[in-house]
Amino acid sequence: MTEQLRLMAVHAHPDDESSKGAATMAKYVSEGVDVLVATCTGGERGSILNPKLQGDAYIETNIREVRAKEMEEARQILGVRQAWLGFVDSGLPEGDPLPPLPDGCFALEDVDEAAGALVKLIREFKPHVVTTYDENGGYPHPDHIMTHKISVVAFDAAGDPERYPDAGEPWQPQKLYYNQGFNRPRTLALHEALLARGMESPYGEWLERWKEFQRPERTLTTHVPCADFYPVRDRALIAHATQIDPEGGWFKVPMPIQQEVWPTEEYELVRSHVETSIPEDDLFAGIRKN
Repeated sequence: MTEQLRLMAVHAHPDDESSKGAATMAKYVSEGVDVLVATCTGGERGSILNPKLQGDAYIETNIREVRAKEMEEARQILGVRQAWLGFVDSGLPEGDPLPPLPDGCFALEDVDEAAGALVKLIREFKPHVVTTYDENGGYPHPDHIMTHKISVVAFDAAGDPERYPDAGEPWQPQKLYYNQGFNRPRTLALHEALLARGMESPYGEWLERWKEFQRPERTLTTHVPCADFYPVRDRALIAHATQIDPEGGWFKVPMPIQQEVWPTEEYELVRSHVETSIPEDDLFAGIRKN
């Protein structure tokens, strides 16, 4: 293609873009791809997960503004553009029985109405490829599941002139992917590599939980080589200071081991309007040659 390639990554909260597919985005930016992160909510109901910042009255009172500043720093590190869809964080309900979701939150929006905001952004940005979460949300946070729902509706509707007629000129993205970076083969490979080197693994409990869930394995259609950009990913993650403990589990595996043992990020291709061959090593496979 002579036209600049464009990638849109749809995420639920600020920080999700840095933990899911961030190295892929940084790689494509380095190749001249125009990358836009669409962030559905402001993360205003998120907990402060960094123990060093817990109890900070300013952060607790101004969490939305703080997380927006963190997002801007991460955006600059990754080299991407970013847009807010403007929905309100639903929070993660806990308890048995689960409490109801708060009024006005993202997860309680009408799916078709909420998808309209994303359709408008797709028609403005004109991405060739869109990434989002699978039907489980990657994990069952109500905002992640809602992100999946509106992304699928918007992907299918954006090119249809009869749908959302007030949202701009139709544009049909060519491919839709689900992020599958937290997959069992990757986790097991890193776990075994650490044990083989006589090191402690942070993944033992994860692997046990996978057995409990008994979910079928996802189809990993696309492995994007991006190990050189893992340090960029980690810097973007650390920029979300309220959400990430720099001494926590995210960073327990030494960088050289990550880059050697598992040098790719994984995706599941779920829609394609171009011909491609599986497995892929490029989200733009089938588009670059057209």
